[in-house]
Amino acid sequence: MTFCIGIKVREGIVALADTRIVKGSEQSNKQKLAGLQHAGDVVFTMTSGLRSVRDKTVIYLDETLRQIEQPVSRLYQVANLFGEELRRVKTEDGPSLAATGHAFNLHAIIGGRLPDDAEPQLFYVYPEGNWVEAAVDLPYFIIGRTPYGKPVLDRLLTYETPLKEALTLALLAFDATRSSVTDVDCPVDVAVMTAASSEPIFRRFTEQELHSALEWWSQSMASALKATPMDWAESLFPVQ
Repeated sequence: MTFCIGIKVREGIVALADTRIVKGSEQSNKQKLAGLQHAGDVVFTMTSGLRSVRDKTVIYLDETLRQIEQPVSRLYQVANLFGEELRRVKTEDGPSLAATGHAFNLHAIIGGRLPDDAEPQLFYVYPEGNWVEAAVDLPYFIIGRTPYGKPVLDRLLTYETPLKEALTLALLAFDATRSSVTDVDCPVDVAVMTAASSEPIFRRFTEQELHSALEWWSQSMASALKATPMDWAESLFPVQ
């Protein structure tokens, strides 16, 4: 499966994706967060769903961006083109996939900033090719394993969250997910883009590099559990 998250706050955008691929009893690592170059600019894509659909769609998109006469200048235009290529792949491969019991289920997150964008942008593209944009009241998208990381995000993330804390929350959402499932794991790929920057910074982090932060979080939760006031439940535990 997959865990990919994109967050947009006032200070910029962050993206984090796991790299675990599971095929039956086999496990491997594949990049799910990738940079895409166009006319000297760099944007990123993250996907969940069938790898074959992802690869074909991204190749078609890259080919279209290379051949287009007038470079696109807004990120929503890239989201439009991604949706068009996704529908093209569905037309080509959808029937054969359905005949073998495979769902056409590609979801994508696209982020970055092109010359005419006032600030970094973040879009969620559905399998049908339509999209929604991150906003003040919709500051994050998760694709793949979606339920496990939502509680910490819904409780603590807002549009005014500092960018570094947004990345911390992305990591904690990932950690909650990998603690609950076996098909999401390290290493993770990360992209960070401040509101003033023109392209994202990419970095891969291993489990060893993340260990101290995640261990601190685990110990802090254990300490908070022990310190949680329980006077409301005293009647359930009579003194022996």
